Amino acid sequence: MSFQLRQEQFPYDEVITEIFPNIKSCPGSYCGRIESDTVFEHCGENDTVFGPCGPCPWGETTNGSSICTPCTDSPTFYDWLYLGFMALLALVLNWFFIEYFAKQKKRAIILHISALLECSLAAIATLLLLDPIGSFQIRSCTVTGLSDWYTMLFNPKPGYTTTLHCTHEAVYPLYTIVFIYYAFDLVCLMFVRPLLATKLCTGFGKPSIYAALYFLPILTVTQAVGAGLIYYSFPYIIVIASLLTSALHFAKKEIESFKDLVKKPQNIVILLGHWLIHAYGIIAITQLEDLVLHASLLALVPVPAVFYLITVKFTDPTKIQTYSI
Repeated sequence: MSFQLRQEQFPYDEVITEIFPNIKSCPGSYCGRIESDTVFEHCGENDTVFGPCGPCPWGETTNGSSICTPCTDSPTFYDWLYLGFMALLALVLNWFFIEYFAKQKKRAIILHISALLECSLAAIATLLLLDPIGSFQIRSCTVTGLSDWYTMLFNPKPGYTTTLHCTHEAVYPLYTIVFIYYAFDLVCLMFVRPLLATKLCTGFGKPSIYAALYFLPILTVTQAVGAGLIYYSFPYIIVIASLLTSALHFAKKEIESFKDLVKKPQNIVILLGHWLIHAYGIIAITQLEDLVLHASLLALVPVPAVFYLITVKFTDPTKIQTYSI
């Protein structure tokens, strides 16, 4: 089958033809052509006719020949880590606000389990919804650079007269899948947690629900604006955030020794959570390319907490002597 790019009479193509009379590829990096349903009498039986330059349909991206082709790759290990980070972000925030507003720590466990169930159901529903539908596998387009996340900023303007709008999801489905997940998470939250909050956690369950109604839209807007930046920086965000939040927890609870740490099981659970998140960040940074070397770096995860507990006694303001000149 031969592939021919035939110029149809569209305004954008007229401008392109006038400026580049012999070129068949589309201008810009993200403009492509899709197979046209238009039938030309002079076309051969085996000819494939492509339409004008424009955005590729959802689930497709342009190739080197400016032809829109379906995304058939599988997400890389780093892509899955990114999606896991965006999913864990909602879960951790849910847990934080549940703990923050909890008046009865033992009964708050019910809400913690509820949040885990909500996020798990949202993740499962999201994976099953995407193509191939009903499977936990998804097809994707390979991310080649930061510009792939912001195709709206790279719409070409042939002849500096007419803008050719070619905005589409070149990183399918890494951009939209997060929105779908947050939508499902919100739906699951509204169906599951209010019942538990009113029946089993009266008095402190509702504030965590109201908090989720705030931070989920905030996360959605953050994803819409900064998805590409988050994609490339989330491993470092995880490592830095885990260090800061761990130190803040120790300072707030006045944990200054290993004895203070083991007094309450809650402190151990929170510390283990910080260690898991910190290890997640290290795995995302290294991607375990050298399995033996990079896996050994996980042994450094407890070091910041141990260093804090050893040195915190030297930072007590009451023990700092002041000298007058």
